[in-house]
Amino acid sequence: MERQSQRPGGRTAPPPSPNVASLVEAALHAHEAGRFDTADSIYREILALDPANTRALHYFGVLHYQRGQHEAAAILMSQALKHDRQDAACWSNRGLAAAALGRLDEATICYDQALQLQPNFADARNNFGVALQAQGAFNEAVEQYRLAIASNPALVDAHLNLGTALGKLGRFAEALACYRNALQLDPASAEAHFNAGNAHNARGEHEAAVASFERALALRPDYAEAHVNLGSAIGKRGDYAGAEAHYRRAVELKPNPTNLVCMGGALGAQGRLAEEERFYREALAQDPNYADAHQNLAWLLLKQGDYRQGWAEFARRWRKSDYEALAVPGVAEWHGEPLEGRRLLIVGEQGFGDHFQFLRYARVLHERGATVDVCVREPLLRLAQRVPGVRRAFAGKPAAQYDFWVPMMSVPSCVGTELATIPAELPYLFADTAKVEAWRKKLHTGGNARRRVGLVWAGSPTFGNDRYRSMALADLHPLAGAANVSWYALQKGPAHAQLADAPQALREHDFSGELHDFDDTAALVMNLDLVIAVDTAVAHLAGALGKPVWLLLPANSDWRWLQARSDSPWYPGMRLFRQQVLGEWSGLVSEVVQALGGLEQV
Repeated sequence: MERQSQRPGGRTAPPPSPNVASLVEAALHAHEAGRFDTADSIYREILALDPANTRALHYFGVLHYQRGQHEAAAILMSQALKHDRQDAACWSNRGLAAAALGRLDEATICYDQALQLQPNFADARNNFGVALQAQGAFNEAVEQYRLAIASNPALVDAHLNLGTALGKLGRFAEALACYRNALQLDPASAEAHFNAGNAHNARGEHEAAVASFERALALRPDYAEAHVNLGSAIGKRGDYAGAEAHYRRAVELKPNPTNLVCMGGALGAQGRLAEEERFYREALAQDPNYADAHQNLAWLLLKQGDYRQGWAEFARRWRKSDYEALAVPGVAEWHGEPLEGRRLLIVGEQGFGDHFQFLRYARVLHERGATVDVCVREPLLRLAQRVPGVRRAFAGKPAAQYDFWVPMMSVPSCVGTELATIPAELPYLFADTAKVEAWRKKLHTGGNARRRVGLVWAGSPTFGNDRYRSMALADLHPLAGAANVSWYALQKGPAHAQLADAPQALREHDFSGELHDFDDTAALVMNLDLVIAVDTAVAHLAGALGKPVWLLLPANSDWRWLQARSDSPWYPGMRLFRQQVLGEWSGLVSEVVQALGGLEQV
């Protein structure tokens, strides 16, 4: 948050009569001492005696500003400036009132006027920077903050604001230097520690972020924003109970929608679904359009199997920027209108697994009479083009004309999907037949009757719950003892390196270097008997190809796997293995080993 400052300076009005002058000094003394009611009374007395007293008008305006009465403040300061247009401090404070009213262009004019009168007025420079930053002019704001610091190196607010603006520009190392400068000037600045925590977090320095937020709270225990950000930081390392404690305190201090949603999310991560919902409902009671609350509530309802309400909430998940990034200009969004003879574009969203799960709806919409195109991410093009019902798959911006477009994950709400009506006709993804045959020849081992099982143990480390949905390959080492199984590593990404330390049986067949895209992976999977995977795109790919999948789920599994079920209505034939304790894989792996033993009898 940018900090504005009110440190009056500049030219004063002509000296008033001795009686009024003493009243002005008394009013200012009471004002500076925080005795606002006394100051208010004296300012009124002065203006009754001398309605044109510029100092009384100016600082009575400041008093109104401090009380949050910004329109009255602006009027009083404007009256003061009518009588003395050379008062730089009044221009600066008049800018503060304009900014508080959301009139940022007016505020910048006021600050500029103050600086023309007094170019070294550091507070006006700082406030000018705040107004520019609020308009998104971050580079210009940086320049003003630097000029403010040049005029007054001890102005802590300017150091803090400079750091914030640099952070907005992604220059986090420079931002941290600004916060260190602020702390040298004011070691007790909770805000400097808080901002430093945000910069550390942006740089991926999570432990440093935690330390900074903790120092901010040691200095200011009622700092609600620091409680929220500390809760988020420790939640990332899996301490959801600790996160809950900080979110709960933040809700006590400021029960705003953001804090309420964070609190609900911490409860949900601990599997306390019965307690979770009310926090999202409370957030939506305050702000019916709060996207994060709609999204979290949707996930909760869908996980509970309430698809009617869940999809309705999910349709309201959009933040403005996310929606605008997907929307097709000049084309109406489809909400369930008749599709016979219409051209419809499905626009993919979110992760690869989400694409694989929801591409099934192309066939549903085609059967309703639509000509269906899909816009997906580049690595999915060849697979998407072979989905039944798809006329054309492409990446990038649409060039053709359409009657409607629809976000891919909004289709279930538009067609009224219930648990019993999930379109689960498999397969709906198809591998390239030439590649399938090439893999068949490569894997052919004569009369070997061993079962071929693909293995994926980790997803993308950037995914929010990856700490818990992914596992270390070492947790799966007991699988190496399974009889009559040949293991095929399908793992890509950083976790593939764990294969080097795995038992020989698990690394015997590693073709991952030949899997350049999902089309290659699909062709290999078609030559396997089973895929065992954590909740990643490969699990969805194998399921959509109609191959048997055993899915290994954390205790806080994703909404799409429902609760307590060992099967999935999305992928008939998929078997779900669930953790009983978050982060504890050994029991689940034992179940998988036992299930593999059962395969030997088949």
